Amino acid sequence: MNVLSIAKEKISSGGRLERDEILALYDDNDLLYLAESARRVKESKTGKKIFYTVNRHINLTNVCTANCPLCAYQCHSGDNRAFTLELADVEKILRDAAQVKEIHIVSSLHPDKNFSYYVDVVKLVKKILPHVGINAFTPVEIVNFSKISGKSFSEVLSELIAAGVTSLAGGGAEILSDRVREIICPKKCSAAEWLEVMGTAHKLGLRTNASMMYGHIETIEERVDHLLKLRELQDETGGFVAMMLFPFHPENTELGKKFNLRRVGSWEDLKMLALSRLVLDNFAHFKAFWVMLTLPIAQLALNFGADDLDGTIGEEKIIHAAGAKSSAGITRETLEKIILECGYTPVERDSFYNEYKKNF
Repeated sequence: MNVLSIAKEKISSGGRLERDEILALYDDNDLLYLAESARRVKESKTGKKIFYTVNRHINLTNVCTANCPLCAYQCHSGDNRAFTLELADVEKILRDAAQVKEIHIVSSLHPDKNFSYYVDVVKLVKKILPHVGINAFTPVEIVNFSKISGKSFSEVLSELIAAGVTSLAGGGAEILSDRVREIICPKKCSAAEWLEVMGTAHKLGLRTNASMMYGHIETIEERVDHLLKLRELQDETGGFVAMMLFPFHPENTELGKKFNLRRVGSWEDLKMLALSRLVLDNFAHFKAFWVMLTLPIAQLALNFGADDLDGTIGEEKIIHAAGAKSSAGITRETLEKIILECGYTPVERDSFYNEYKKNF
């Protein structure tokens, strides 16, 4: 029996895929087989439910010291695009977000803001919206907070938890290969640091999301190794709530210009989602992040293993700076409509997939 046959036999029997089997499935390029298999796994975990949340993204600043070639969002302090929200600005946003169930905060590595600024932002959210989930900061930001404060990862995370953070964002993973990171984001944390922050958060009882950004200079083998590292950590801690895959948007980025990169197509988006659902057998939830994928592809993704469309967003700036053509926000009604069109049941959730209501 060849490797591909072994992989398909494992999928049929619920076995765990190994590295060479995952690569064989990728190379086989049978999108309909992957879709059917991933959809079966999704429905075994969450049935006909498709989740969404009413959330609001807050990007605190675009002033950043990392200068990553992959990023079109960052800028220097003197740039006419530069902005930094002060507490009064954040408060105004929060006053207009009274109906949301989750506040999502990610930012840049600002050269002048100290750790207490970020703690104060979280405390403000907790004060104004005491019942919302606060999904805040990526491991990249936690590593930066550790450096600027002189505190350990555990101390930083404990202080944020005490302030009100309820879950950690999954961004900044990109590809968990230091070869790749040295080229696309050399001043960000290492792959080992990203994983260490996540493991530390899980040990402190803080649930987190996970992610992968594909479609730039990484190899297929590096994508698979990334997934296997996430699966291994999830085996150890069980702390990941959901997985999200991001296609790289090269427009307006140094990385895109240097390597003449183009946005990968929808075939690759759907193939990677389905394959990831099959590899990450210990993850319950997969998000089809419509901001990255566009609404039509995110809708298709619901038949390729995704069980979540993320949320209403409110306003997203980072991905749109890199050329994303999707709208910056969406209504609950639109999310429900595209879920129903696929034959699934829309379910509003909180950050941990507790259901607020069954809509239909």
